[in-house]
Amino acid sequence: MSNSKLYKGSLNTIILKLLEESDKMYGYEITQKVKEITKGELNITEGALYPALHKLEAEGLLDVEMQKVDNRVRKYYKLTEKGTKETANRLSELEEYIRTMQTIINPKWSIS
Repeated sequence: MSNSKLYKGSLNTIILKLLEESDKMYGYEITQKVKEITKGELNITEGALYPALHKLEAEGLLDVEMQKVDNRVRKYYKLTEKGTKETANRLSELEEYIRTMQTIINPKWSIS
């Protein structure tokens, strides 16, 4: 599933959910956290991650904070207030989508 097209539609929601659980994260940290949580099943490439982060920032859902770490500047991302609200909305939509797909894949047949 590492390069599945299915996850790409959920990438923004994945990013928002991770940032909801953490105060702030930088790009590489996000990719590693996803890999850890999914036990290596899902790998987010930099080519997919950074455009998504920039889009979320442009939408006003993320704030960026620059911090110097080991003589390098690291860009941390965190949710804005609008981002926190949007995260709740997107997670709700995703949960509903998953329930609907579950119904289609494993319909519960009732015999009356």
